[in-house]
Amino acid sequence: MKQSNVDKAIFWPALAILAALSIPVLLNPKKGTAILGDIHHLIAESLSSLYLWAVVAALGFLIWLAFSKYGRIKFGAPDTKPEFSTFSWLAMLFTAGIGASITYWSAIEWAYYYTAPPFGAEPKSAAAADWASTYGLFHWGFSAWVLYCLPALPIAYNLYVRKNPSVKLSSACEGVLKKGANSWLGKAIDVFFMVGLVGGIGAALGLGLPMISEGISELFNIPRSFMLDMTLIVALTLIFCVSTYFGLKKGLKRLANINTYLFLALSAFVLLAGPTLFIISRFTDSVGILLQNFFRMSFYTDSVANSGFPEAWTIFYWAWWFACAPYMGIFVAKISKGRTIRQVIFAECIGGTVGCWAAFSIMGNTGLYFELNKLVPVIDILEKKGGEAAIAAIYQGLPGGSIALFAIMIITLIFLSATLDSSSFTLASAASKKLSLDQEPAGWHKIFWALVIELVAFSMMFGGGLHALQSVVVITSVPLILIMAMASISLIKWIKEDQAGGSSIENTINEEPTKLTS
Repeated sequence: MKQSNVDKAIFWPALAILAALSIPVLLNPKKGTAILGDIHHLIAESLSSLYLWAVVAALGFLIWLAFSKYGRIKFGAPDTKPEFSTFSWLAMLFTAGIGASITYWSAIEWAYYYTAPPFGAEPKSAAAADWASTYGLFHWGFSAWVLYCLPALPIAYNLYVRKNPSVKLSSACEGVLKKGANSWLGKAIDVFFMVGLVGGIGAALGLGLPMISEGISELFNIPRSFMLDMTLIVALTLIFCVSTYFGLKKGLKRLANINTYLFLALSAFVLLAGPTLFIISRFTDSVGILLQNFFRMSFYTDSVANSGFPEAWTIFYWAWWFACAPYMGIFVAKISKGRTIRQVIFAECIGGTVGCWAAFSIMGNTGLYFELNKLVPVIDILEKKGGEAAIAAIYQGLPGGSIALFAIMIITLIFLSATLDSSSFTLASAASKKLSLDQEPAGWHKIFWALVIELVAFSMMFGGGLHALQSVVVITSVPLILIMAMASISLIKWIKEDQAGGSSIENTINEEPTKLTS
């Protein structure tokens, strides 16, 4: 791709906004983080109900869409076959969508809920333990995955049914935009999407890299240092460059397959080597608690006690998923040719949920068991040394703990590389003027955006830490609530227009429902 093919109206504004968010934190960490924190608090406090209602509305919309006659619409002609096997497709969805965040939070998130539980429960009580095992399933379950699925549908429909080769988020909103994707509003949509994506993926890198660094420090008795972190960034970049060289269908597909097998193997090892019966019992309890309290948790604002729990956790998570959702929408659309609307909804909302629940139940409940039985002082380590050290201690508490710790470090590094690959692919596509249906953006363009993501993660990681990362995610997610609503309205409008116009969509709808397997 030549430089002239870069869409400067999107490229430069996105870069400027990202610089405005990250540079002040790097230059003056204390003041910069405080400013971001104030904006974060204002948004979370003022718009908390909006986030909660938006997620529930998205869930209801996708349930209706999946079981309506429109669920059988195929992304492509009626005889179009999927490009990827079901396993590779699901592996790419999960690896790109979740990334290293799950290796971090699945092991340690319960500890924050256990020491500061919701609904007025006493810290470190039996009720706190119940919520500790349950809230991870809620934050990484159906409600979260519907946000990833929501933009994928209009983008894929526009791409494969309407034959519009653009994968920009603005193109998915053209059913609502009066002047189309090339209008100033269309450009603004793509800019906001790119800023949100860099913020969301930057947060994932900002969590994953210190975790790997801590693991290396524990295993090889090497002090954590700036040089060690920079070495990891270089290693991450090299893996990404190799994947980029081989492209989407070979590089990322192989990374996703390898890492999925590794993650499944590690999960099986922890389940069998760890407190197996406790893990199964806790999972059973947690599913029951979640089903009984789903709507309570979905609409929980804590407006009387004002504990700050919803803002610190649920609103942050919904903002994070909103920030990354358009990226997943574009990426999922690119790999879902030949799939149906129903297949995509089930794959993401059920397949993604099952994967996350397995990780949180196995890794998280292992840590909880160690804490409750005083085998590993997880809470004490978390408070004194931080989340990365606590995670390392949990894995080392297992039989063959050093091997398990080394394995989770490798998995996290590959997760980060795959996420960096897919997100930079999406950013480069969004910042390009025109790409054909099967064309990928140039390698240099993907590498450029990968470096931008790394720089943002680096500035937040060393400037403001976890609080700065959370603040950037919340701030950049706000416009995306409205944008995703516009994309959903566009999808229904297009389907009805095509149906009324007697296009080939009727043939697709009248086909027998396609099975999930290819």
